[in-house]
Amino acid sequence: MGTVSRGERRGAGSTLPAMDVLWSATDPKTRRFSAAPVRSDSAALEDRVQRLRKRRIRGYLEAEIPDTESPQLTMGFRGEYAVIHMIVEAPEPLSFLLLGDGSVPDEAYVQLPVMDELARFYGDVVQEVEHAWHLMQAFLRTGRPDDLGEWRAL
Repeated sequence: MGTVSRGERRGAGSTLPAMDVLWSATDPKTRRFSAAPVRSDSAALEDRVQRLRKRRIRGYLEAEIPDTESPQLTMGFRGEYAVIHMIVEAPEPLSFLLLGDGSVPDEAYVQLPVMDELARFYGDVVQEVEHAWHLMQAFLRTGRPDDLGEWRAL
């Protein structure tokens, strides 16, 4: 995969409550992304992420709130860093990256998973992994991605 970052800007943490989410994630046993969607309470997704992080397995997940107009967010993480994408389907397909938290200098890069492949992301869109997970949890509680920070169109 290629280098990702630098483009147009758009827009402006804890455990999840018991609510349904639709998600896919890296399988801890195979260490490969399992694209088969799972509809479950949010605790199952949180358990998967915690198992991956505890075993220091790089991971990738896609999550959305079912039966809503809310977009899909993805999070790729490896070691102490993560990146969050937003995928919007309507009115036309668009993709965005959440701007970084300063944990990596803007001009430096890290390699993070997108599904099963590593991609290079510059520091301006990289988050510290714990911070990124808190942002994902906030989105799954509210369904409002604009509350997470500033987004950059790809």
